[in-house]
Amino acid sequence: MRPEGYDYDTHSTLAGPLTEPAGGKGGGYRVQYTKLLSREPHRIRAVLLMTLAPVLTGLLLVYLVWPSHWTQREGGERWLVGLDVTMLVAIGLIELFMVVNVVSIAHATLVARDPIPVTPEPGTRVAFLTTYVPGKEPLGMVRATLEGATRIRHRGPLDIWLLDEGDDGAVKALCAELGVRHFTRNGVPEWNRETGVHKARTKHGNYNAWLAMHGGDYDFFASVDTDHVPLPNFLERMMGYFRDPDVAFVVGPQVYGNYDTPVTKAAESQQFLFHALIQRAGNAYRAPMFVGTNNAVRIAAVKQVGGLCDSITEDMATGFELHRTRNPRTGRHWRSVYTPDVLAVGEGPASWTDFFTQQLRWSRGTYETVLKQYWRAPFRMPPGRFFNYSLMLVYYPMTAVNWTLGILSCFLFLVFGASGTQVAASIWLMLYSDAAALQVGLYLWNRRHNVSPHEPEGSGGLAGMAMSALSAPIYAKSLGAAVLRRPCKFVVTPKGDDASPDRLLTFRVHLSWATLLVVSLAASLLLGHTHAAMRTWAVLALVISLAPVSIWAFGEFRARRAGATVAEAAPGPELVKAAPPAPEATPTTQAAPAAPTATTRVSSAPSGGS
Repeated sequence: MRPEGYDYDTHSTLAGPLTEPAGGKGGGYRVQYTKLLSREPHRIRAVLLMTLAPVLTGLLLVYLVWPSHWTQREGGERWLVGLDVTMLVAIGLIELFMVVNVVSIAHATLVARDPIPVTPEPGTRVAFLTTYVPGKEPLGMVRATLEGATRIRHRGPLDIWLLDEGDDGAVKALCAELGVRHFTRNGVPEWNRETGVHKARTKHGNYNAWLAMHGGDYDFFASVDTDHVPLPNFLERMMGYFRDPDVAFVVGPQVYGNYDTPVTKAAESQQFLFHALIQRAGNAYRAPMFVGTNNAVRIAAVKQVGGLCDSITEDMATGFELHRTRNPRTGRHWRSVYTPDVLAVGEGPASWTDFFTQQLRWSRGTYETVLKQYWRAPFRMPPGRFFNYSLMLVYYPMTAVNWTLGILSCFLFLVFGASGTQVAASIWLMLYSDAAALQVGLYLWNRRHNVSPHEPEGSGGLAGMAMSALSAPIYAKSLGAAVLRRPCKFVVTPKGDDASPDRLLTFRVHLSWATLLVVSLAASLLLGHTHAAMRTWAVLALVISLAPVSIWAFGEFRARRAGATVAEAAPGPELVKAAPPAPEATPTTQAAPAAPTATTRVSSAPSGGS
């Protein structure tokens, strides 16, 4: 069920009302779009932001690395000169990546567009799929998702399937109760291999097994993660775009219905730029990214590329493969569509442990795509599409490298006194503050395009910005593991009451960086390396490193204090002894319903994303 108090009806039709397709049955229909900027009454203001933010950020880069500002050491030791060069390169890369990030947001603001919804073609054969992993997802959550699927409207054959990894008896009984079809690959060796498209204990392996067995019976499959409850108009708002014969898949935004914990709220806010802006920019190139939480897919297209790709982020890898492949019927590249309509309500990470695990997997999947697929794209992908994909894929590596280089710069100066560039503090501060203000202004201006029904109207998204900053150490760890080719397993994000508990060990990555920063600051005091800017950066990085564990520790303190208050208010032993004895249970009282269990609580609550 969806949480009460949110306007899902409006947010499920953000793209506008359904229209009749132009081109009719003759095959001439192509998806049409409207630019977000075309709805903006103050376009000049927006253009100024889009122009000035990258320009000022670029000026800051040029000023910092201008040759006349390079540090010159007369008779300095070679090792210290080498550290100066390292500092100069680090500063240049940090500022360059900042320019790329601002250009990416400005570009997305300029080209972002929404598709014009059209009525679906009647009679298409659709399978609605979701998966189940025994022991990882509460049965009540599966029930909520399947019950939501049974309410979906579609003018044509529609079968609902549960892809069960364990051939669980209770799940089969649930499917029989709801009239849902049950599929399992359990016990079939060819569908449970160590690697490849049929890799065991993976989502893509489960889907590919179903495609091999039943994919030929349908034209399309729609799917949601187990923790996402689809809305009744799910297919009505997605399937119409498939009238365009080159559309391979349609995706919608991911929102979290368990909007009752600080981590979940901040995690949803963090996704604002991707789902409200970057994906809409992908529409300009007919190539928004494939997102596995809720989507509809043309089965012929995914079969053409060999099924869902073997990756820990199989959705992104599969979408990338489709976008560089041509439709054999038309000779044109496969396209995709992103709709801003919120058509499924999911469940987000409720603890720091689960949030960090999710971010680790998402970033690692991006690195794998860059290392394994990206280099082939220039030869088979249209230039505009390749450019847009490049801007999307560089986010995680740039954030990881920026964090690492920023800490390295602080360490080299505070401990060794290295300095790559010598600039006037007043000019640096003026350029930096102006550039930062324009970047934040561009971000806040784009908040008007937010698709989340949960965030309050007028929210600035500051929690999301903070969450992105707090994730940088996780991205750096993930990048190191990818470069060293360390194995990374697919992990299902725990759901509902099974959310992973946080411990001090949860924050070991952040605490490791904090230790390095504390040592660097202490060394600067002893050695007299006291530049205000470098110390300021070190302190800010230290705050970022300690913020998650501090928030967790404060929450634990409040919870224990509240528990102690409740314990003090409880009746003492003498009061308990004085209480009258309970009457003997009658058959009626014995048959009374018990208190809700964890499972029954989940079944009546919204379920959400992995």
